[in-house]
Amino acid sequence: MPETNQQNQGKPPKKKQPIDNALKYSGIAFTLAATLMAGAFIGQKLDAYFQLDRPYLTALITLLALFAGFYLSLKDLLFKK
Repeated sequence: MPETNQQNQGKPPKKKQPIDNALKYSGIAFTLAATLMAGAFIGQKLDAYFQLDRPYLTALITLLALFAGFYLSLKDLLFKK
């Protein structure tokens, strides 16, 4: 380990490439979209199973999935290096 530290002392750190940022943000968008679609699908299946007149469970579970997607997206955005 000390050998690698001595080699990197004179060199400036590498800058992140723009492609890394694009992949990071597209991954966050995909996570949010996937959670919303999964919540809507599960809600529709539960509404059909319980034979509800109005899509109460679809709305409820989609909203919960929205909050979960925002949580996952913000967690990735703020806490990953």
